[in-house]
Amino acid sequence: MIITNDFEVGQPVDKVWRFFDNIPQVAACLPGAELTKELGDDKYEGRVAIRMGPVRMQFTGTADIVEHDNAARHIVVNAAGADEKGRGQAAMTVGATLSAKGQRTKVAVTQDLQLSGAAAQYGRGMISDVSAILMRDFAVNMQDRIERLERGESLESIAAGGAGGSASGLGIAMRAARMALMRVLRRFFLPYQPAAS
Repeated sequence: MIITNDFEVGQPVDKVWRFFDNIPQVAACLPGAELTKELGDDKYEGRVAIRMGPVRMQFTGTADIVEHDNAARHIVVNAAGADEKGRGQAAMTVGATLSAKGQRTKVAVTQDLQLSGAAAQYGRGMISDVSAILMRDFAVNMQDRIERLERGESLESIAAGGAGGSASGLGIAMRAARMALMRVLRRFFLPYQPAAS
């Protein structure tokens, strides 16, 4: 399943790209994600906790940086893991490309996601909605973390402040349900457009 999202960060592109050089910092901005060990050669162990509908899953696995193109400001990460309770597996290739938009940065993200087990039972719409919400939260957390680092705050104080946090099941589920409802209402209430003659 291919999912695309984009978001903006209110910082210049060079500064945001430098932030992307520190993968543990980037991971800390994603709700529910945590890197637990650096394995060397741009490979990490970690875990991601997420709620899909009534099911809360925690995946443990590895993430590899397979492409890091400074000229194009493009990074690709392969990640794979299994639910700790054996209810499914996930594999994902994530690509992010940064581009300047004035003094802001546009981040275009493409995810190629494969799920099996309990998480695979949810439809593309719900998975896309949850992904969009996580990307929005990621963007807010990244903006906050960059600003706090610029103010001279230590990584320890930022981590203690909970930037990134956990992926709140109820909050994400409610926001995803709202997005799905808005999508249905837009389809239902779109004004009839007669065909051009």
